[in-house]
Amino acid sequence: MKFPSRLVGPFFGTLLVAACAAPAQSHAHSFPIRSDPRVGWTVSTAPAKITIWFDGELEPAFSTITVYNSAKRQVDKNDSRVNGPDASVIEVDLPPLPAGSYRVYWRVLSKDTHVTEGDYMFTIAGDTK
Repeated sequence: MKFPSRLVGPFFGTLLVAACAAPAQSHAHSFPIRSDPRVGWTVSTAPAKITIWFDGELEPAFSTITVYNSAKRQVDKNDSRVNGPDASVIEVDLPPLPAGSYRVYWRVLSKDTHVTEGDYMFTIAGDTK
C-alpha cells in the first residue's frame, strides 16, 4: 500500500511537534541544598557529626565526607555514610573537637552516575572568657 503524498507533510509535521513537546528525561547531578553545620558558620560547641542534604539520591558505596583541621589532618571518625532511610543525606561522625577552623570535603555519586564534589569551612569558636 502506498502512503498518499499529500499526507506526508502533515504527518511528519505532527511527528516533529510531538517529539519536541515530549518531556525530556532529566539527568541532573546531585548538589548540596544544606548542611549542618552550615557553610561558613561559627558554632559555639563542636558538632557530633557533619550532615549534608543533597537534591538527589546518592550511591552509598561511592559517596564520602571527610573533615580536616587547619593542620590538614583528617579529624572525622572515618565512618562516612549515606543515611539509610534518606538516600539524599550523607553524614560522618566527629570526635570531640577543639576550637578552630575545619574544612569539610564531600564527593558524591548520584543515582544517575554523575559525580560532584566540593568543600566548605566552618569554625568552632574558642573560649570567650
